[in-house]
Amino acid sequence: MRVAVTGSTGLIGTALISRLRAEGHQVSRLVRRPAVAADEISWDPLAGTVDIPALEGTEAVVHLAGAGVGDHRWTDAYKAEILDSRVKGTQTIAQAMASMSTPPAVLVSGSAIGWYGDTDGRTVDEQAPAGDGFLAGVVQAWESATVAASQAGIRVVHARTGLVVARNGGAWARMFPLFRLGLGGKLGPGGQYWSWISLRDEVSALIFCMTNPDMAGPVNLTGPLAVTNAEVTAAMGRVIGRPTLLPVPATALKIVLGEFSTEVLGSIRVTPTVLQHAHFTWADPTIESAISTAWRSP
Repeated sequence: MRVAVTGSTGLIGTALISRLRAEGHQVSRLVRRPAVAADEISWDPLAGTVDIPALEGTEAVVHLAGAGVGDHRWTDAYKAEILDSRVKGTQTIAQAMASMSTPPAVLVSGSAIGWYGDTDGRTVDEQAPAGDGFLAGVVQAWESATVAASQAGIRVVHARTGLVVARNGGAWARMFPLFRLGLGGKLGPGGQYWSWISLRDEVSALIFCMTNPDMAGPVNLTGPLAVTNAEVTAAMGRVIGRPTLLPVPATALKIVLGEFSTEVLGSIRVTPTVLQHAHFTWADPTIESAISTAWRSP
């Protein structure tokens, strides 16, 4: 299958492309500059342009591009960047696909469990309505931006990804060094639920959604069972073999992280019902397995 990928240099995009190529797929990377390599396609997500002739012949698109939610403090300017990078980029790729003489069959569009807002310990799945808060609003706009693709008859999957457990990116990239030094501990009260997924299961789930014609609409890409931050902390201690006695007070997180602290201290308890019903198999079905896999990775 010929697959085009946006966000190809990110944590998930890099791992996805490696797996796709290992499985024999032909992969093109959308890049925000003139294409210089045979596997590159030029696009400008904010300007709304894509090299459509270069995209012709593509059978599937996996769209992962977007500004990192936790990369910077949430100033008004950065919040606007978070929103624009997702909505405008998604509109651009969806409209480009819709305009093609032979559109790709499927768009797997990145999304997030932020859709649900803070569920306060209540379990939710894909049938739950959108929650409240900045990220919930971003995800609603993000998913709506695929409308051009849907209207063109393209199968659209909204991959609502949880916290990805990986050594080289995301939240765990910051946590592993601290826990290795014995400085790790629960964040705030520790009772907030984290809905997580290992990097290798994230990649497998994206490919599963891409290749399974029955997959459409929102799909929660998380492990089978959400766990509390305190349980994550305990699992980290067991895997790394270090004490976890230094909790980070909620007030300190609010000072350091600003508004983003509401996401760290919030609770999103998600069940991946669609994947379960489709008989997806997790390589890392427990948080301890996910952490161990990430800790052993290069």
